[in-house]
Amino acid sequence: MLEGGCLCGSIRYRIDAEPTDSGVCHCRTCRKTASAPALPFATVASAAFSFTRGEPAAFRSSSSATRRFCGRCGSPLTYHNDDSPELVDIMTCSLDDPERIAPRFHIWLSHKLRWEEIGLGLLQFPERRSDP
Repeated sequence: MLEGGCLCGSIRYRIDAEPTDSGVCHCRTCRKTASAPALPFATVASAAFSFTRGEPAAFRSSSSATRRFCGRCGSPLTYHNDDSPELVDIMTCSLDDPERIAPRFHIWLSHKLRWEEIGLGLLQFPERRSDP
């Protein structure tokens, strides 16, 4: 079981299964969402994820994606794509112990800031992840 939440503690969540994957996204939307060069995430089964305290605010960031965040402190929490209703992406750094889930790949490097350096020897994709 993994737990996490927002900075102010208004929103808490729980994950009852191991993540199926994890990565770091460099797309413009994730950068704006996090106000950071990239946004690390872990993918989990929607059925294994639940909010245990508070109700997050929601924002439709594209025609097929909804992001949830704390309406009080602004912490980004989840990303949900309509094309994959069985999955939800959790923002790794919102976990109580983000060290438990290391990223395996980088996506949307075509949007990466020129001054950002990519390390760790992970798989890299110009846009969406594809099977190597």
